[in-house]
Amino acid sequence: MRKETITITTEYIKLDQLLKFSGLASTGAEAKDLIASGCVSVNGEVCLARGKKLRPNDTVVLEGEAELLVE
Repeated sequence: MRKETITITTEYIKLDQLLKFSGLASTGAEAKDLIASGCVSVNGEVCLARGKKLRPNDTVVLEGEAELLVE
């Protein structure tokens, strides 16, 4: 499983944008599908909201693929 730290320069980043920015999704539609399928968790809980605002110290896990720490 790939572990990566994503540094943001704004107050927050939305979940679908983070998946695209990190390269885990190549398009917004792909990010939406990953989130809707229940494969993405935020801080240990499955998240189905693609507009979920992520702030520093949040952790996003894509099942079996990657763990991202927002910094």
